[in-house]
Amino acid sequence: MAIVETQAASSWQRTGKHLVFRLEGEEYGFPVLKVQEIVRWTELTRVPRVPDFILGVINLRGKVVPVIDLHVRFGLPPAPVTPRTCVIVLQVPRESGLLVSGVVADDVLEVLDVAAEQIGPPPEFGGRVNTEFIAGVVQADSRVILLLNAEKILDNRDWTFVEKVLEEKEQAHE
Repeated sequence: MAIVETQAASSWQRTGKHLVFRLEGEEYGFPVLKVQEIVRWTELTRVPRVPDFILGVINLRGKVVPVIDLHVRFGLPPAPVTPRTCVIVLQVPRESGLLVSGVVADDVLEVLDVAAEQIGPPPEFGGRVNTEFIAGVVQADSRVILLLNAEKILDNRDWTFVEKVLEEKEQAHE
């Protein structure tokens, strides 16, 4: 029963417009409603004692925003920065409020309108990405696009620790 409720509750996130981006030659998408903005690659400030998939933080109009390397989060080797590398800034609701975080993309491709009938279930095994991060699979023409679950990528266990470290960093600068 809980699985059905979870799938029904998350189905609204899978249909509609998605920002499609490239990572290691594969195409992925986030619901546009989760995307705050896309920013050019900029140098990051490294933060000690955070998980290895967090590259550091950027200053986004006075707000400290942690940046995730999806390559590392997905268990892939880090990729070099190119002129097309960018940061997709996401907003994810949490109990403590809205979590704003950036994820590194090799390239942003398009905004794609996805209908419910285009979406298949996430794979149950295999692939390059942990299946818990995948909300669904879209087949568009000859392309396969993995729709990502931002809430799983921005897991509460990791972020509780990261928020504490960032608070300490901000207090040290006051």
